[in-house]
Amino acid sequence: MTTTTAESRWMGGECPFAAGWKKVMMWVFIIGDAVLFAGFLSSYGYARTMSADWPPASEVFNLGLIGLMTFVLISSSATMAAAVAMAKSDRARAARFVWMTVVGGLIFLGLQAYEWSHLIAEGGRPWANPWGASLFGAYFFMITGFHGTHVLIGVIVNIVTALRTASGVTPAENVEMAGLYWHFVDLVWVFIFTLFYLL
Repeated sequence: MTTTTAESRWMGGECPFAAGWKKVMMWVFIIGDAVLFAGFLSSYGYARTMSADWPPASEVFNLGLIGLMTFVLISSSATMAAAVAMAKSDRARAARFVWMTVVGGLIFLGLQAYEWSHLIAEGGRPWANPWGASLFGAYFFMITGFHGTHVLIGVIVNIVTALRTASGVTPAENVEMAGLYWHFVDLVWVFIFTLFYLL
């Protein structure tokens, strides 16, 4: 690409980096949402550091369950990547991989619902908990709930994407957009898993 052509991309009429408007807008959303999650996790880290009675994760959570949730979500990211790779050449296979991603998302949500119900049964609330610092419950339900909402939205988007891909309505680019969102949700979970459950 010549310098003149590169400069013309920034002068209007053509999207820089040869990216379509859908991809640019998806990246704008992802960056904005990432900043929001970073704010939540930074606030959580500060509260945890300043607390003298923050409960150890191993005493509150079933780490085997959390490990399974993480495995399921990462596996669903792999099936989504396969769907994106197949979208241009084989719509039927791409749709099947998207459906596998939906199943992974639903399993994750089911496991998270089980985790929430277990902690609520033990007395965990957003405003109090039996394990120590009262802010523990607030941060747990806020952060995991906000992420779970993102997973639910991703499942709904992927259901629509799978149906439209199988019927030949959705272009390959839209499968890629759904994939970008799903990979972002998975990446956020890796940070939550590390900072909330492991450290």
